[in-house]
Amino acid sequence: MKQEIRNQEMLEQLNRDQAALLVYFYNDSCAPCVALRPKVEQMVTEQFPLMAHTYVNAAEFPELSASNGVFASPTIVVFFDGKENFRVSKYISIDELGGRIERYYNMIFG
Repeated sequence: MKQEIRNQEMLEQLNRDQAALLVYFYNDSCAPCVALRPKVEQMVTEQFPLMAHTYVNAAEFPELSASNGVFASPTIVVFFDGKENFRVSKYISIDELGGRIERYYNMIFG
């Protein structure tokens, strides 16, 4: 699932409806955000097919980012069973991110 989140209600509803959710906070003027996004998307699609993933444009919706404690781009927040399990910001390794997700993903879906 790839959709843009535009308000807190959408995010909360998606989090309630999904057992696993990755939220990618980005900014179009951030070069690492633009470069990392397709890699994250590919990783989730290929390695974690039961995990929903969505995006929040932090520049367009700063109040949504702030209300979720996100003040840097890119930031990835990962939820399992409706609870935040971890978040990573700025310098993100796809391999490390995948390893952290895999641990929880296997507990839920394995």
